[in-house]
Amino acid sequence: MTRQEHRLADGRSLSWQERGSGPPLVLLHGWSLSGAAFSEMAGLLDGFRVLLPDLPGHGHSSPPATATLSALADDLAAWLTAAVAGPVVLGGWSLGGMVALELAVRQTAPIGRLLLVATTPRFTTAPDWPHGLPVLQVRALCRKLERCFEATLADFFALTFAEGEVDEARLRTIRAFAVRPGGLPERTAAAALLGLLGVQDQRSVLAQIACPTLVVHGSLDRVTPLAAGRALAAAVPHGQLREVAGAGHAPFWTQPLAVARAVREFCAWGR
Repeated sequence: MTRQEHRLADGRSLSWQERGSGPPLVLLHGWSLSGAAFSEMAGLLDGFRVLLPDLPGHGHSSPPATATLSALADDLAAWLTAAVAGPVVLGGWSLGGMVALELAVRQTAPIGRLLLVATTPRFTTAPDWPHGLPVLQVRALCRKLERCFEATLADFFALTFAEGEVDEARLRTIRAFAVRPGGLPERTAAAALLGLLGVQDQRSVLAQIACPTLVVHGSLDRVTPLAAGRALAAAVPHGQLREVAGAGHAPFWTQPLAVARAVREFCAWGR
């Protein structure tokens, strides 16, 4: 795995790691982590050039200019255009999936296929959307993050797993490859992006996504319920859903072989 850095137009930097050669596959991580979250998965995807960027404010990347999905997508689009020639498979997990949706809707980045893991078009509940966390719970998390930064990150990380999904040995392994290498996110950016989850709503743009899309969702996800993934896959014109039975919010950590197989099958779909 090699680390590289792209200098953005305003002088900030976007850092990424990559592994392998072949068709480019970009994976965007979730809130508070880094590209290292997908480092194990990258090793299971031989035959691809896997690129793992650190989202702005995370890992080794500079904080975002503003904490909006549009601003994050601007940075990723500038990097993607410079780093990759030709169409890519763009994947995103949770917050990374929301950024991937923003990029796919623009239809200006070179995206051939879209992979959305544990992603929802709306993170919080609404009268017409029961498939999320209550707004008050997200606000409480924001307040707690201000008071107890590291403890709140740990609590959110624990929500990633369904009860009994992972044993202590595997949990230590996940922390070692996915959490520790990226360190802590930048505090201001982390707080602002958590607040962003409380207002995010991308349902109105889903019909504009033109590329083939795979939604991978754990059946026991406690952060973004399975019903959100089902609704997302149904709303995207060329969407398909792969449910991972018994998995929580990060099926690529607890059932990596199954997720890697789903990615390979998706990349071969229609060819």
